[in-house]
Amino acid sequence: MSTKSGRLIYVMGPSGAGKDSLLNFVRERIGARVMFAHRYITRSVSDGENHVALTHEEFAARLASGVFSMHWESLGLHYGIGIEIDEWLMRGLSVVVNGSRQHAPAALERYPQTQFVHIHASPAVLAARLEKRGREDSRQVEARLARRPALSLPEQARLVTIDNSGSLADAGQQLLVAIGHTPGSAALKAQG
Repeated sequence: MSTKSGRLIYVMGPSGAGKDSLLNFVRERIGARVMFAHRYITRSVSDGENHVALTHEEFAARLASGVFSMHWESLGLHYGIGIEIDEWLMRGLSVVVNGSRQHAPAALERYPQTQFVHIHASPAVLAARLEKRGREDSRQVEARLARRPALSLPEQARLVTIDNSGSLADAGQQLLVAIGHTPGSAALKAQG
């Protein structure tokens, strides 16, 4: 799919890497020319996560209606990104998506100019964050940590890697730069 001048920024990484926290950090500091896509997930909303909760039946009905530009399944949950991102890209807007490492090749096929951003953190930080968020029991946390899907992208794919083991502000500034905005950019909101 070609776009006028919009750019898809596809953020991905393991559970507990702090993707939602980083996206919230960036959303509070970036101008209106960047759109943040909603994720539709067959899971109830929990603290710190920004998504639209759907039942499995609602998800299936939307999928059958063709209203997702991207969709995938992970650990028994269904995830979707709405087709509104296609319109935003055609209007020249940058669009940030919270995606899946496993779905990244399909995203690149549909959106060849995608900027990928892989967020990661040390195993100890991942474990502590997963335990703290309390969505899963210890057995499920161990399964998440043991699951390490390979990140397989073609050589020509544009990829930025950000280590979010330290301060949120440091990693957040790196994500702002990856999106294409620097602290001196007019598109950034005044911080305070």
